[in-house]
Amino acid sequence: MAVTDERVRRPQLMGAADPRPDEDAQGAIRRAVGRNLTAYGFLCGALICFALFSWYPMVREVVLSFQENNFVDPGKWVGFDNFRTVIEDPAFRSAWLNTAAFSGLALVIGYAVPFVLAVVLNELRHAKAYLRFVVYLPVMLPPAVAVLLFKWFYDPGSGLFNQILDVFHLPPLSWLDSTSTALVSLVLVSTWMNLGTGTLIYLAALQSIPGDLYESAELDGAGLFRRVWHVTIPQTKLILLVMLLLQVVATMQVFIEPYLLTGGGPENATVTVAYLMYQYAFNFGDFGGGGALGLMLMLVLLVFSTIYLRVSREEEAR
Repeated sequence: MAVTDERVRRPQLMGAADPRPDEDAQGAIRRAVGRNLTAYGFLCGALICFALFSWYPMVREVVLSFQENNFVDPGKWVGFDNFRTVIEDPAFRSAWLNTAAFSGLALVIGYAVPFVLAVVLNELRHAKAYLRFVVYLPVMLPPAVAVLLFKWFYDPGSGLFNQILDVFHLPPLSWLDSTSTALVSLVLVSTWMNLGTGTLIYLAALQSIPGDLYESAELDGAGLFRRVWHVTIPQTKLILLVMLLLQVVATMQVFIEPYLLTGGGPENATVTVAYLMYQYAFNFGDFGGGGALGLMLMLVLLVFSTIYLRVSREEEAR
């Protein structure tokens, strides 16, 4: 019995003096502090990256637009002289008109084609994964590679597009050397490069539509076009509006296509605001003029970005 009592009493004594609850509480506090420190560490890293690569360049651009600066001598404040210089440039009006025309053509071609492709892919029953890969493939190519590939396609002699025209006994076109076709050629390149991203976004939106709606429409005798008009578009109108705003913001910053394909020609037919800004800064050495153009473009894009944020918040609220 003595042994039994001793065995019974020992756990009681050990439990009474057991320090583990305090250690567990301290460990929980340390773990919570560690998690918070880790989270704040990642947050600080993201804030530093944004500050260095996004916010600082924007602030620096605003300052540059009011300075005469060659990055060697101290900057000299010149007020609105840079704005007057770029506005009086004959290429200024052409750049804004070309940018607006490029955005308009991109909306007509590059906005509608991905949606149509997404509708077609959503209706297919076989080879969906393969076709998605084919559609998304251009996005995986570096932009410079895709643009230079189309430069060969547009070659007036042995280019692919003129060879296709020759098969149909049509006259060849000077795709990049004619003022009537140069801008459209750039839009085709941009549409092909960004086709996959828009198509997959639309396809994801289409697959979130309840199938009961399509079944009800089919029972009512609705064909493909009526289903798209009465079911698909109403159910995806918010994502369509968001993609519209994003495309406007993206196309108004077009640079790589005119830079690599046409150099702004022929006769300034493909000079855009972003390309003119590059010319001022790096060809003319007028960083103040480039900053003034950049500030103008930023203010225009700010309007569309504000609309985009408002639409996004309304979508999240729903």
